[in-house]
Amino acid sequence: MRTKIFLISVFALIILAAGTASPAMGQGRIQPVIVLEVEGVINPFSARYLDRVLDIAQRSDASLVVIVLDTPGGLETSMRQMVQSILQSPVPVAVYVSPEGARGASAGLFILMAGDIAAMSPATNVGAATPVPMGGEMDEVMSEKALNDSAAFVRSLAERHGRNVSWVESSVRESLSMTSTEALDANVIDIMANDLNDLLSQVNGREVRGVSLDLSSLTLQVEKMNWVERFYHIINEPNIAYMLLSLGTLFLLAELSDPGLSAAGIGAGLCFIIGFMALGSLPVNWAAVGMLALSLILFVVALLTDTEMVVTAAGLIPFILGSLLLFTPFRPESPAAPELRVSLWLILLMAGIIVFFSLVILRAILKASKRPPQSGAESLIGITAITKTTLNPDGEVTIERQTWSATSPGGEVKEGQPVRVMSVSGVRLVVTPEDIED
Repeated sequence: MRTKIFLISVFALIILAAGTASPAMGQGRIQPVIVLEVEGVINPFSARYLDRVLDIAQRSDASLVVIVLDTPGGLETSMRQMVQSILQSPVPVAVYVSPEGARGASAGLFILMAGDIAAMSPATNVGAATPVPMGGEMDEVMSEKALNDSAAFVRSLAERHGRNVSWVESSVRESLSMTSTEALDANVIDIMANDLNDLLSQVNGREVRGVSLDLSSLTLQVEKMNWVERFYHIINEPNIAYMLLSLGTLFLLAELSDPGLSAAGIGAGLCFIIGFMALGSLPVNWAAVGMLALSLILFVVALLTDTEMVVTAAGLIPFILGSLLLFTPFRPESPAAPELRVSLWLILLMAGIIVFFSLVILRAILKASKRPPQSGAESLIGITAITKTTLNPDGEVTIERQTWSATSPGGEVKEGQPVRVMSVSGVRLVVTPEDIED
């Protein structure tokens, strides 16, 4: 009996020791700091990237997520999705405008204000979040709605973290911007840090969400965009999207100059598919897309007719206009969108290449494809031959001092008669007498 009591007591002590040791072990585990880099125009794939990394941070029990931000702005829907993800994250989030020379403009201001910690590197700037009437003026009511909505949104974010509400609202209403030094002095941001290590050093011990951050022992875990996110992020750059559409036009013209499913046809299909995927994530003027389609039709007409100079020149007008207006919709699709445009030099370069290809290279290919073959049996089609033997219906003919096997489907042809080569069947010429030719 005493043995049983002893064994039960030992077992209970073991369980008790394990229970008390578990928290200590949990406390001793190093929690990582997750870092992600959001660069360029804010788009749906920026939001997808952030959601994926925040999920990793939650599953790895990270102590902090740092968003290294450098953006001119972006789509409002994507910006709001990112702000909501930051606000709902169970892991504290620091937004850090970096490196030197970076900016947190337009949509970037909203993302910066959403962070539990707002930080900037020296020689960076933030602000200029006024709604942009890209390509056309908003009516007074729509302009007022966009301003009030954006101002209220950014105010709520600044209030949440005790930052300068008045200035962030002015940034929206008056398009104000600040340097990092000015932002720190005006309580728009919390920290100015030279680099990531400096940021983490200043954040260590800081109270966030009622908890003191302990970063005395940490491991940095940098999460890059995966290849899918990186691919879509790259093609969402306006100049890249425009170049894809222009290359698709070139490949299509090349395919039409020498029909048949070739590399040019496949290239045209891929460029147009990827290009229109990019347009789906950018503020697009679809009237401008219609102009580009019209120019493509005119280029094709010029290629396939004898009016190439006139029609190609006419096609250049909608091509250049459509290119200039491609990312300037009649109404702004995002109050926090940056001003997007295609480089004028790129437009002129692509216009010049298309004209050169249409009038010189592709025209030469088209003419060459219509010429009769210059070698082999096919080059004899349409030439007159003299029968060397009687064709009944097979025999031989002499043509250009050469003897060829021939056949006359129309019947017997006497020796020494002139015949016209109509086609080639294998290595035999198909001929018809000259006097019964249609």
